[in-house]
Amino acid sequence: MRRDLLLLHEMIDAAEEACRLAEGRSVADVEQDRQRRDALLWNSTVLGEAANAVSDETKQRFPEIPWRSPVSLRNRLVHGYWSVDVELLHTTAIEQLPDFVRRVGAALAVLGTDS
Repeated sequence: MRRDLLLLHEMIDAAEEACRLAEGRSVADVEQDRQRRDALLWNSTVLGEAANAVSDETKQRFPEIPWRSPVSLRNRLVHGYWSVDVELLHTTAIEQLPDFVRRVGAALAVLGTDS
């Protein structure tokens, strides 16, 4: 359980950072700013790694969290990095990650009270 708490914290941190990196920026801005683009790639990868490592028990307990989505994105980034779709990363950060953070935060609150 403690490991899952750490992983959920890591997921929130990576997702929030990805949101911050994309917020107020266009896709073109992110594509042209290598440091920002690389940071967005890194945080998306960390998010997927952490989501993949969460226990099956926790994943089953919180089925409203789309656990596979960050894992699938991570796999695409890591195994196809030469053709990364920055627009996909940007859209994910802007449109999907805020709700994802909210859901993971709610799960973290529940698990934190169980400990």
